[in-house]
Amino acid sequence: MVVCAANVVNALRRMEDLQHAATAEAWAAAFIKSHHIADKLNPPAPPGFSNEALASLDLRPGRPDELEIVRRAPRLRGAHRSLRARAKAAHTFLHHELQAAELMCWCLLRFPHAPLAFKQGLLRIARDEIRHMQMYREYLGNLGYPVGAFPVRDWFWQRIPQCATPLAFVSAMGLGFEAANLDHSERFATLFEEAGDVRGAALQRQVGQDEIGHVRFAAHWYRVWHQDLAFESWRKHLPEPLSPMVMRGQPLNRKARQSAGLSSAFCENLQQWAPSGI
Repeated sequence: MVVCAANVVNALRRMEDLQHAATAEAWAAAFIKSHHIADKLNPPAPPGFSNEALASLDLRPGRPDELEIVRRAPRLRGAHRSLRARAKAAHTFLHHELQAAELMCWCLLRFPHAPLAFKQGLLRIARDEIRHMQMYREYLGNLGYPVGAFPVRDWFWQRIPQCATPLAFVSAMGLGFEAANLDHSERFATLFEEAGDVRGAALQRQVGQDEIGHVRFAAHWYRVWHQDLAFESWRKHLPEPLSPMVMRGQPLNRKARQSAGLSSAFCENLQQWAPSGI
């Protein structure tokens, strides 16, 4: 069944769209475009896939009134030194998870002719990201902060929609930003532990553990489409202006990256890479 895109757009204007989405594609579009915080944090389970052709839709994300979107957000420095600093860091991570969930939905809509198994995997990962959002919301609530307590930046949305192919998407999102989260989550877990925040550290490690599967998914599909997952070939599939500089943390979590299917040579090249002229 091919559904007219104009009809889908009209349907998505109703508040109850996410609750009544008849297909995974309509669910994904409604999730992206929703302006309701409840839809973002606790959507219903998606239905099955059809062959709806929704790639022509304008899929800029809806933003609930609770979220203040800014063009620049301050760097997370000293995130372990106070309760407020840890809350701010967790709020930033929650918004990262929201963007990741939305962009998984974006990808399955942007590339409607991609293999069904790939699109089903994207949807599974989106639901993992939503679960992470719920975990962060609970953590923030225990610290006394609501969702929306700090401004956030749609940085991933400014970069990922430049991906022109599914291969570019898994290169940038899965093998890039999600792989970097393997580094960041362990680093912040250590910082939270140093502050005596056992719960926050455990949350970071749970998210990091889940991300291993997400990176493994990206590595699998990269090899399906390109065979060899070598550092230089991966780097060439990143859309401009993205580079490995923003896709690694310090220290590199080599154990997690290798568990996700990245070779020791890939990790070493990533660690050593620097732009030309530096």
